[in-house]
Amino acid sequence: MDITQLFPVSHGLVTEKTWETIKKIWNKDPEIDRFCNNLSTEKFSFPGLEFLPDLIRLEWAVDQARRISSECSPERISLNPSLQVLILSWKNLPLFIKKKDRTAPYPIEAGPEWVLIWLEPASHKLQVEAGSNEDLLVLKMLAEDLDIEEVARSGGLPIASVENMVDRAVKKGILIRPPSEIRRESLTFPRGEVTHESFFSAEVFTLQWHLTQLCDLHCRHCYDRSSKAALSLKQAQKILDDLKAFCRARKVKGHISFTGGNPFLHPDFFQIYQAAVEQGFSTAILGNPVSRKALEKITALEKPGFFQVSLEGLPEHNDYIRGTGHFDRTLAFLSLLKQLGIYSMVMLTLTRDNLPQVLPLAELLRGKTEAFFFNRLSRVGEGANLLLPDPEEYQRFLEAYLKASRENPLLGLKDNLFNILLYRKGEEIFGGCAGYGCSGAFNFLTLLPDGEVHACRKFPSPVGHSLHQSFEEIYQSEEAQRYRAGSQACSSCPIRPVCGGCLAVSFSLGLNIFEERDPFCFFR
Repeated sequence: MDITQLFPVSHGLVTEKTWETIKKIWNKDPEIDRFCNNLSTEKFSFPGLEFLPDLIRLEWAVDQARRISSECSPERISLNPSLQVLILSWKNLPLFIKKKDRTAPYPIEAGPEWVLIWLEPASHKLQVEAGSNEDLLVLKMLAEDLDIEEVARSGGLPIASVENMVDRAVKKGILIRPPSEIRRESLTFPRGEVTHESFFSAEVFTLQWHLTQLCDLHCRHCYDRSSKAALSLKQAQKILDDLKAFCRARKVKGHISFTGGNPFLHPDFFQIYQAAVEQGFSTAILGNPVSRKALEKITALEKPGFFQVSLEGLPEHNDYIRGTGHFDRTLAFLSLLKQLGIYSMVMLTLTRDNLPQVLPLAELLRGKTEAFFFNRLSRVGEGANLLLPDPEEYQRFLEAYLKASRENPLLGLKDNLFNILLYRKGEEIFGGCAGYGCSGAFNFLTLLPDGEVHACRKFPSPVGHSLHQSFEEIYQSEEAQRYRAGSQACSSCPIRPVCGGCLAVSFSLGLNIFEERDPFCFFR
């Protein structure tokens, strides 16, 4: 290859006379290390461009990265095959590669700097940047085949912190994770209009863990007020071990959403939370307002990814459903979460009575929380005493909500049926309820206080028992496969991978959830 094409940036910085001299040196010995070392000797001088040999070395590495495919399907987390790692004697040289104006006076200074060059696995876009200490630690782990738990112990870090470093390296593209083994079967879920691979393969498996039935509220739509005994700390630790093994075998990251009742009322909540963090699980809390002291105790262990609280409408209606004073306490709690830097979300259970209050509530919450979502009521437990809106009225509401979401950034989309509207409008669809349409028993399971495992908490959907079966056995069970497949009535729908309606709503209205479709579906 012509040296001018190989090193275009360096060529643009020197005179043609100097470049001719450089070309002669290259033609004598084009081995890159010897070539750059020759340029660095006292025989050659580049006034104001003393960094030129290192820049040439960098351009060579860029060319090498472009020649190597970043595509691979490793059995374990591995280095990106295109990754090039350099130790340069000058800082900020990547700016010459990344910026269009290569003649700009960049802040180049003497001093060692590690530089990483690679092609992103998905986009194949070239990336060139200085390696951070975190990047270098992750690369050292891979190069020396160090175990994550070993690195965490030697550095006095939670396992989750080290795993998060690895996750960030995977997201950046310098590492490549093996393909997830939590996948939709294409025969059951035809791609139709949904072709994006991300809707068929899950990278995260979520366990919604209802630690206890104990609760400091008594909501009028509560799905279950039965007196299930809570698991012991020893049993909880065994479950965490098994969940970790399941996630490793399935090549996914594990996430636990702790809820209840009120999870803080479990006598061993903090120990279970700490054990989950130490196992490397990401965490979230779905609960009621708690004290600053309790929050600070949790964040000292590991800040949850988010803390979700519930509001059921404007103050009067909310307090009718959840108890006097609940609305004001929740707003004060949202303020506390903001003070402590904890991402907050507000969830609403939608009924006929609070439907008109949803958008006004979302406006009221601007600046007070990061996100707002709703789920339709499942008329089970005490929720059987409440009513759902008329399907036609609900469709009009979805249209109004979708329109309002363009103006109010809090408004998140969760109900799968939003995808019908997006499909009709020719707009980009989203992942639906939990990223994959109805995700019960796919990338999501619910664990009840006594160890029962269900596909979804919003209605009775038992698939196994964690005290008698492993998560792998539960996941492969016929019951789980049935919930995973969903309703036969949806099987040929072109947006099935991101929809499937809501099995909980269908069940609560007396339908056969494995044969009939969501009665609120308006896809025609």
